[in-house]
Amino acid sequence: MSKEPVAVVGIGQTKHVAARRDVSIAGLVREAARRALDDAELTWADIDAVVIGKAPDFFEGVMMPELYLADALGAVGKPMLRVHTAGSVGGSTALVAANLVAARVHGTVLTLAFEKQSESNAMWGLSLPIPFQQPLLAGAGGFFAPHVRAYMRRSGAPETVGALVAYKDRRNALKNPYAHLHEHDITLERVTSSPMLWDPIRYSETCPSSDGACAMILTDRAGAARAPRPPAWMHGGAMRSEPTLFAGKDFVSPRAGRDCAADVYRQAGITDPRREIDGAEIYVPFSWYEPMWLENLGFAAEGEGWKLTEAGVTELDGDLPVNMSGGVLSTNPIGASGMIRFAEAALQVRGQAGEHQVEGARRVLGHAYGGGSQFFSMWLVGAEPPDS
Repeated sequence: MSKEPVAVVGIGQTKHVAARRDVSIAGLVREAARRALDDAELTWADIDAVVIGKAPDFFEGVMMPELYLADALGAVGKPMLRVHTAGSVGGSTALVAANLVAARVHGTVLTLAFEKQSESNAMWGLSLPIPFQQPLLAGAGGFFAPHVRAYMRRSGAPETVGALVAYKDRRNALKNPYAHLHEHDITLERVTSSPMLWDPIRYSETCPSSDGACAMILTDRAGAARAPRPPAWMHGGAMRSEPTLFAGKDFVSPRAGRDCAADVYRQAGITDPRREIDGAEIYVPFSWYEPMWLENLGFAAEGEGWKLTEAGVTELDGDLPVNMSGGVLSTNPIGASGMIRFAEAALQVRGQAGEHQVEGARRVLGHAYGGGSQFFSMWLVGAEPPDS
């Protein structure tokens, strides 16, 4: 039996900020869910199941928060699933929900991811002591900086590339009303003169800590036919993982990421991603990961990703726009960041991305990664049904 086509008919986000002290976690997630329902012109009664995801529970210190959030999400008496795959969880959560629809287990599913970092200590949470894991040297940046330096050595990329990415994404964020960072006075010089945090990563080349939630309504072909606006259709989706450490692991271009992208492209019939995909929302928490992931995802040959960035290819008006919304560099409620990438891809092919819309976008990639570059989740969405 063939899979049921999966359509995104509702999308909702909160305004992502440093601290949402006006709402509890329950209030935060309900706000995003309510907006997704309104976008789809549905009610809580129309939802068959809920799939929720977030980053580690010890960030906020609330264990198994899905249990008390069931009421806020209209899930009492309905199936509810919790997903966790570190920073990639927003993407993985969406894929679990999509698979429930594709397998015809449920007709219409609400999927949601969140983080309330103002009630968290992610730096502490990502700096667990030996013997539990290798030292991360003060947060995720300390872990990833050596891999960025390895990429620079391997590719010959000049040190200015990271600043170009950050400058682009922060300017894109100014066109996105939901983005956390709106730096109206941003200049390339400000980025390059910002303090060095983890060599070669500067302060302005890093993601913020955000409170926020993102929700989507996924449905089957029948549900899509009733939708008030054209949906985004899932053309392919996949998850892959690998250990944090193992002999021969390529931290610059992890095998799991390459395999995940290849699976998505196979499902979608993509043979030349550089030419057949109109834009990409890629999980870039530190600016150097744009050129690194461009290579990992098959948009550029090994060692060539930085040249696309430097040539302006990834600009909003470029040949392959990347992180049109401002990306993780501008908005980072960790548990929701991956779902925001997926949702922004769907907004693009629905023509609903507002000022950061890519004209004529028909196929857009959403990408998330997490842990020590070990968990990957991706989907490709299109303006037309996958069998059209």
